[in-house]
Amino acid sequence: MSLDSDASSQGGDHRSFRQITRDRLLFEMLRSTRKDSKSTWKVLIMDKFTVKIMSYACKMADITEEGVSLVEDLYKRRQPLPSLDAIYFIQPTKENIVMFLSDMSGRSPLYKKAYVFFSSPIQRELVAQIKKDSSVLPRIGALSEMNLEYFAIDSQGFITDHERALEELFSENAEGSHKYNACLNSMATRISTVFASMREFPRVHYRVAKTIDASTMTTLRDLVPTKLAAGVWNCLAKYKTTIPEFPQTETCELLIVDRSIDQIAPIIHEWTYDAMCHDLLCMDGNKYVHEVPSKNGSATEKKEVLLEDHDPVWLELRHAHIADASERLHDKMTNFISKNKAAQLHQASQVSADTFSPVYGNGGELSTRDLQKMVQALPQYSDQIDKLSLHVEIAGKLNNIIREQSLRDVGQLEQDLVFGDAGTKELINFLRTQLGVSRENKLRLLMIYAALNPEKFESDKGSKLMQLAGLSADDMIAVNNMRCLCGPDTKKSSGGGFTLKFDVNKKKHSYRKERTGEESAWALSRFYPVLEELIEKLSKGELPKDEYNCMNDPSPSAHGYPTSTSVRTSPAHSMRSRRTGGTWARPRGSDDGYSSDSVLRHASSDFKRLGQRIFVFVIGGATRSELRAAHKLTSKLKREIILGSSSLDDPPQFITKLKMMSAEELTLDELQI
Repeated sequence: MSLDSDASSQGGDHRSFRQITRDRLLFEMLRSTRKDSKSTWKVLIMDKFTVKIMSYACKMADITEEGVSLVEDLYKRRQPLPSLDAIYFIQPTKENIVMFLSDMSGRSPLYKKAYVFFSSPIQRELVAQIKKDSSVLPRIGALSEMNLEYFAIDSQGFITDHERALEELFSENAEGSHKYNACLNSMATRISTVFASMREFPRVHYRVAKTIDASTMTTLRDLVPTKLAAGVWNCLAKYKTTIPEFPQTETCELLIVDRSIDQIAPIIHEWTYDAMCHDLLCMDGNKYVHEVPSKNGSATEKKEVLLEDHDPVWLELRHAHIADASERLHDKMTNFISKNKAAQLHQASQVSADTFSPVYGNGGELSTRDLQKMVQALPQYSDQIDKLSLHVEIAGKLNNIIREQSLRDVGQLEQDLVFGDAGTKELINFLRTQLGVSRENKLRLLMIYAALNPEKFESDKGSKLMQLAGLSADDMIAVNNMRCLCGPDTKKSSGGGFTLKFDVNKKKHSYRKERTGEESAWALSRFYPVLEELIEKLSKGELPKDEYNCMNDPSPSAHGYPTSTSVRTSPAHSMRSRRTGGTWARPRGSDDGYSSDSVLRHASSDFKRLGQRIFVFVIGGATRSELRAAHKLTSKLKREIILGSSSLDDPPQFITKLKMMSAEELTLDELQI
């Protein structure tokens, strides 16, 4: 393969994770076919999985630029184009090979020549099947393993597309099932292709199984990180002998954990712009539908937009606190008005007092919505203001939902519970008095409480709290199934009673501690994911030895710190007094490391001087707070942090998946909350 080894952390040309993925697809795959092909334009044929790989990393214009005139689905009926060459980017499955052979065999093949690229290693039997067809063999221009089988969802994030990993790996009946092994094997293969693409050979760290004593059997679900680490290791061992220029010594770190390390992160309200959009706006992936004025001006029409990196406003604001984002949007709109004299002429016009900014109310200053309407009246500025207007609308919706659903009160109690500043009394009082809070938000509160106080749910107290909150039996399933993510049970639950068995090694009160030196001036910014702390410990070589093992026991000289001095640091959770302060508004000059301008300013500069990469993989779904932590720690640790997971879940999705663990006959759509 042609990709040079500079992609690894030790190389000089330090491109971002998604950039390397894109370059491999466009140059190493598509462009490489130009050498032998006489056909100027080609057909690109993909299966349902590889088309997603391509769409996450490349735009259609990129593909066209590399000489592709038509993109086709392998399984759809296609028009014969015998004068054109075809590029196949497919998974190496029996079904795909059969389809490929039917395309290219016989007297009348669909295409002149075929360049075949497999997304992962192909079995020898399948290669033999291809070679056996004498009519196909002369028509093959290339037969190559791309080893790229993941979705690059972010500049520093990927998923392996195992949406049912929780159900297939952690449910009660997962043990001994075919799906358990199939899921783990597929996941290991896809994770390994990340390292094939990056030309990195990692030290593979993983969370060890929690055993209670010699009489307790370790469950298969507790062995998931261990088994996945072994699977990844086996794949990497093969790459060392099969992939040219693949590193023979360790170049980076990989940490494999599962959702048991932090059950609260997928449930708690995250107050950043990105997380709020996906949590509260019912978006379809990154797709947002909004209303824009129609071309004839008589009405509005719906328009779909993607909230992604190509949008500079989104890129700046996505990791900012929602109040910070609101302030910045107001400032941007104000600056736009002040710099355009024509826009200033409209300031005297009557505008609506409909405001969304939590900082600027109905007072002497114009609201952001007012400013937006003034600028929209000027057609010559439409291109400049489109993206800004989009985010003004989104922020307005978010702030309205926050007010209507009393989310500040919900969020305050969530964080007080997590940090030990509230308990049973405060929760009961909240459930009794806050009658307007939605069922979903009450469920999320109870799930957080249950994760922190599992002993309260070992009797009928759990059921009573559920009844007080007015939750359904369906909701109780979600809380009950959290136990499957947390280590072995000492005893099976009895008949009809509601029981909850969390990690039996967990202390009774495992509250999160405040992070010293990182106090934010924003309210509801105290929470941080446990993964953030684990990444910092990994970077320092201080992962607790009794909780994390390494497949390849690295030498101290390999990364500059002695492994023998790795000391067990204080637990991730300890009781701390409540920190006062933190307002909805922030002083202009403050930089807490969380704000988007801080992250972008540091992460975008001096990429070449970053140290060895750190990869983290979360089995069972990662969260947006964890993805934000990867961006934040990249600038803080001066090492590119790449977060991978079986899926990226927002709270409603995660709760639905918890319910799925007990509902094999139901589909995800039927269980949406």
